[in-house]
Amino acid sequence: MSLSPPPFLDAVRDRGFCFVEADVMRAWLEDEGSLGDWGPFVDSWNRLEPDRYLAQLGKQRRRRHAVFRLEHGVEGARVQPCPHQPHYQSLAYNTLQGDIERWFEPIEASVAQGESLKAILRHCHALFASLAPGVAAWHAEVHQFRIEAQADVPGQPTPEGMHRDGVDYVLVLMVDRENVARGTTRIHDMQGREVGAFTLARAFDAALVDDARVFHGVTPVEALDPALPSHRDVLVVTLRDADRTPDPGLQPR
Repeated sequence: MSLSPPPFLDAVRDRGFCFVEADVMRAWLEDEGSLGDWGPFVDSWNRLEPDRYLAQLGKQRRRRHAVFRLEHGVEGARVQPCPHQPHYQSLAYNTLQGDIERWFEPIEASVAQGESLKAILRHCHALFASLAPGVAAWHAEVHQFRIEAQADVPGQPTPEGMHRDGVDYVLVLMVDRENVARGTTRIHDMQGREVGAFTLARAFDAALVDDARVFHGVTPVEALDPALPSHRDVLVVTLRDADRTPDPGLQPR
């Protein structure tokens, strides 16, 4: 299937980012494929593993990770899983945990092969191929994140602060929020000026980011009721031109 680019893509082209409301994003995903396994997909966040690298710094979050190759196919994107591999960012992009290979637990096979994730990846290909039609294939990294807020300790969605990821494009998709406040996504331009702020509050709310043009970060989340469990669950997909090796500092386009 090959769809016309959605109107919200113009905002990414013009400003380098866009907030997409849940109803719009869900409709677009359903045009790309089935979300028939969305319930089990959401439930898989309950089985994420602790991020042991961040725990060494006294911070907490849970995550899983997988890598795919996205290519043009006869009926849209062809989604190919890659062997399990580490996640790597240079210090130029991640001053907290850069220049190390971080091995996270893989995304569960049922999720990686499921309808919902495939629809999301096909969606990413359709969106960002429209912005970069010369790219033959994408290296896509998929991250499941759960940020938990405790009674006296806010959760840190982006402990590295305002940052870029060292890729070409980023999708952040809200999956679930339970008993949390705040968690505002902030966008800064290359001069450090805030050019956008919004909160992913509902399942399917999404942020689209041109990583070479803007910085992004998320404010801490706090428990609304400290006596109850609280979490912020998101799926992050990053896309990089598969023919370009990662470099220590992408220049703005």
